[in-house]
Amino acid sequence: MNSVRETFQKPERLCSRKTITRLFDNGNIFYTPRFKIVWMINPSETPFPVQVAFSVLKKSFRKAVDRNLLKRRMREAYRREKSKLYEKIYALNVHIAFIIIFRGTRTPEYIEIKESMSEMIDKLCTVISNKE
Repeated sequence: MNSVRETFQKPERLCSRKTITRLFDNGNIFYTPRFKIVWMINPSETPFPVQVAFSVLKKSFRKAVDRNLLKRRMREAYRREKSKLYEKIYALNVHIAFIIIFRGTRTPEYIEIKESMSEMIDKLCTVISNKE
């Protein structure tokens, strides 16, 4: 049984402009076939060890409806898959902040996004353990 509930609460969202600016200035970057991830170890103590933001480029998807659909699907896939990430973060005793940027020009089905999100979380876990 998972010790982490499958929820995505407000404190888990990355909203701080200061942190986002610091993330883009000093953060680490890696790519998966569907996402670009900008991440860093967060020096500030937050209620949750992970803070995340989601982004879809306006250049790729002109209509806000399409961008919002993709962000909803990404948030849902993250919510369902984040337990693996939390286990790793708790084991390493660190706080991280990251932004997931969708790379693509077509709107994929939810199942494709979920598989890509699982792959991205696995890669993020290995990158974080190598950085520590």
